[in-house]
Amino acid sequence: MSSPVLLLSMLFGALWVPGEAMSREEKNRLRNQVVEMFDHAYQNYMDHAYPADELMPLTCRGRVRGLEPSRGDVDDALGKFSLTLIDTLDTLVLLNKTTEFEAAVRRVLSDVRLDNDIVVSVFETNIRVLGGLLGGHSMAMMLKDGGQHMQWYQDELLHMAKDLGLRLLPAFNTSSGLPYPRVNLKYGVRGPETRTGTETDTCTACAGTIILEFAALSRFTGDPVFEAHARRALDFLWEKRQRNSNLVGTTINIHSGEWVRRDSGVGAGIDSYYEYLLKAYILLGDDQFLQRFNIHYASIMKYISQPPLLLDVHIHKPLLPARTWMDSLLAFFPGLQVLKGDIRPAIETHEMLYQVTKKHNFLPEAFTTDFRVHWAQHPLRPEFAESTYFLYKATGDPYYLEAGRTILDNLNRFARVPCGFAAMKDVRTGSHEDRMDSFFLAEMFKYLFLLFAETEDLPFDVEGYIFTTEAHLLPLSLSTAPRSSSIPSNRTSEEELDDSNFDWTCPNTRLLFPDPAFPRNLREPIRSAVDKSCPRPAPYREPGMGRPPLRAQDFMANNPEHLELLRRMGVSLIHLKDGRVQLVQHATQAVSAVAAEDGVRFMQEMMELSSQQQKEQLPPRAIQIVSHPFFGRVVLTAGPAQFGTDLSKSFTGVRGFVTVAEPYSGCSEITNADYVQGHIALLQRGQCMFAEKARHIQKAGAIGGIVIDDNEGSSSDTAPLFQMAGDGRNTDDITLPLLFLFHKEGNILLEALKEYREVEVLLSDKARDRGTDAPETGGDCQMEATTPTSVESTGQSQMSTAELDESAPEEVTPSQQEVSTVDEDTSPAGEVSPPEEESSPTDAEADSTQPEEVRDSEKREEPEGDTDSESSQSVDELLADWREDLEAFQQMEKDEL
Repeated sequence: MSSPVLLLSMLFGALWVPGEAMSREEKNRLRNQVVEMFDHAYQNYMDHAYPADELMPLTCRGRVRGLEPSRGDVDDALGKFSLTLIDTLDTLVLLNKTTEFEAAVRRVLSDVRLDNDIVVSVFETNIRVLGGLLGGHSMAMMLKDGGQHMQWYQDELLHMAKDLGLRLLPAFNTSSGLPYPRVNLKYGVRGPETRTGTETDTCTACAGTIILEFAALSRFTGDPVFEAHARRALDFLWEKRQRNSNLVGTTINIHSGEWVRRDSGVGAGIDSYYEYLLKAYILLGDDQFLQRFNIHYASIMKYISQPPLLLDVHIHKPLLPARTWMDSLLAFFPGLQVLKGDIRPAIETHEMLYQVTKKHNFLPEAFTTDFRVHWAQHPLRPEFAESTYFLYKATGDPYYLEAGRTILDNLNRFARVPCGFAAMKDVRTGSHEDRMDSFFLAEMFKYLFLLFAETEDLPFDVEGYIFTTEAHLLPLSLSTAPRSSSIPSNRTSEEELDDSNFDWTCPNTRLLFPDPAFPRNLREPIRSAVDKSCPRPAPYREPGMGRPPLRAQDFMANNPEHLELLRRMGVSLIHLKDGRVQLVQHATQAVSAVAAEDGVRFMQEMMELSSQQQKEQLPPRAIQIVSHPFFGRVVLTAGPAQFGTDLSKSFTGVRGFVTVAEPYSGCSEITNADYVQGHIALLQRGQCMFAEKARHIQKAGAIGGIVIDDNEGSSSDTAPLFQMAGDGRNTDDITLPLLFLFHKEGNILLEALKEYREVEVLLSDKARDRGTDAPETGGDCQMEATTPTSVESTGQSQMSTAELDESAPEEVTPSQQEVSTVDEDTSPAGEVSPPEEESSPTDAEADSTQPEEVRDSEKREEPEGDTDSESSQSVDELLADWREDLEAFQQMEKDEL
């Protein structure tokens, strides 16, 4: 049918050019810059990583699953099938790199195996690998039909795609039709050799983002089985929607269909389910997909959309917000609204995202409703660039070209490194993470090239294709391909799918906005709202249950008097192998009932202190390698010290060449003082207190120090960063800055020193732009980052625990958490890893003494009256909030973190 083509042509055929247009020469320059940046990323992958799945741009090597430390669920995208190369195939064609495309296809055919004994994500493998093979096949057929290229091609990529599709099919062998989240490429999901098939839950997007690739595979090959399974999964999700709100939850049980997480939004966990309903209509021409999308969309705009914000709600109580922050994956939604034809809210939400981007250089992985950093990473996600492109296509407004220029500039200034582009570990400091995900090449450069390219720059008409969620190109001609009658359809009653309130085509934008100033008038109040947000954190509030003899904020783990006070309160210390100290309180071991009560209050105060310092935290520090050949492009995430120079108050930071101190531990007088003088000394963690190391190198004349973890394999990617504490004495005599690096980051510095002999670094609170002072990025708005935490609870009412470190481990970014247990005669109590707290002498981890059963905020009951339990209730609520953050973050990891 012609509806899909009509929908796109009406949308993109009516453009106007308000305001001052960007010159053609400038657009060409930016287009060429996109191509140069792509070449830098692609060539470094091919030179340093291929045939590995992804490039590690800081260490200039490939990421091979099993050879690098596990990153958790995010590694499920890696299947030892040269992921980045397959994901990049159709990008090569779009960027007019036909020769490179032909060579890449030959490499895929000769080198890639799809029968590896490895467990992969069904979702990621579908959108990246199956989608990449199908997009590559589409491009190969288009070039072959042109008569000049790929004349040898005989559907080899399509044969590989079908082979992969058949390997994914066992995941759909469930009673509901929803796929298992993971599958073994060699053995499927059944049997012990598969090492999977025991999962019960999957995210809505994971099950609902199959239809484009599977339907395309069916129509390319004539085998209906793939499209049938994808339709069955979509039908089941539709049937399980909440009928009153017409919303879906984030996580669902694949066997029972019960919603496991009932929060609903348009970001992580749900995003591409909505995207694929609309795009399935565009690609396949089936009215049912548009009907379902329209019903969902009406509910999204009624409950979730609070222009310019998009806030999660509960599906059963859609007027009840589920969180006060947004994740970066929702940045695709303005682009989807453009396809829908709802331009006004698309402009508003995009403007909010643009202002947050300008404030922090990139979209943080999550940010609050007052636009502060919630999770500080940015893995070079393309969703904002995607929406920028679609809005420019729909409006012709050169404002969006300037937004694209901002994206380009920030990538080059802050993410570009000698071996590619590195993800941002922390947008506040500019520190890097050793990853360059395949979607960066698959999506980012497509949308940026299309944004600046003229029609004659493109090798084919992109409006004859639909973009998948991974930006792979599938031809709209598939809508006319024969659809087998064996494909079932669970059509619901026409009354239930009444769509009379919706148009069947997108409105003409020229008629919508006859005034060229209209989009500008929509953006202005949003820009002002973002600029005027960021209130300062509230001051510290005293716990409401009185003061114990020892204040939590004064406690030092190596102070004998403090330890004696804790002993009298029934609180004991356990030194953990990772350097932390765990506090365990047994009321029965206190010297008296009063002392036991003091112990309970001390533990509670420790929790309250952690909660408060979460609001007052400072970001981690940055170590930027500024000498040749790095020139400031490599930035390492470092932990600060509670003593010495406060780099957050230093405009210039401390710059100098590094040298290894002798002895390396720094625990005695420095024997190579002549070399250390005037340099930044490198030290190894262990054998003595951090303050002692600082005093020794300061006496030798060092201008700064970097302590490198002695735990081989440790990394800020997988372990919480920490703040180095003093030694219990006055540390005012220490005047130099001391920073901490985990082993992986420290090894990058040591390897650079080994290879180049003279390595100059800048110690600062945030990375500078290629050796210059960093731009202003929002002041107080950068100072908040909330970290999800691990929670385990027991019913041990007489016992509570807290953890801290003599070096105060402090978690500053979402990562896999550690929960330590206590080897005691009694049962271990629950433990909570607190967020970062740089202003305290210790970092405490504590838990309430009551089991925490609350999952959803809709189940919580407000306390009655103003009783002594008010403080305890607030702690319970904090724990519930922390648990919710942890679950949300873990879900994002599954979605693509």
